[in-house]
Amino acid sequence: MIELGVLFGLMGVTAFALIVKLLRRNHTENVDGLLIEQASRVQAHNNRVTYSSAAIHSSSPTVRGHYRP
Repeated sequence: MIELGVLFGLMGVTAFALIVKLLRRNHTENVDGLLIEQASRVQAHNNRVTYSSAAIHSSSPTVRGHYRP
């Protein structure tokens, strides 16, 4: 029974520490950071489309991806 209390206690302390860390994290407030994040999201989307399993396995070797800079 003591082990169960210790387990739940450790899980509670860990959850509390994670909540505190997330609340104290600095958020991007300036426009430059938001533009960088937007560009990263667009690049990640293009990569997911270009290099998806269906795109790689169902195309001929000479067909290029639909990457648009």
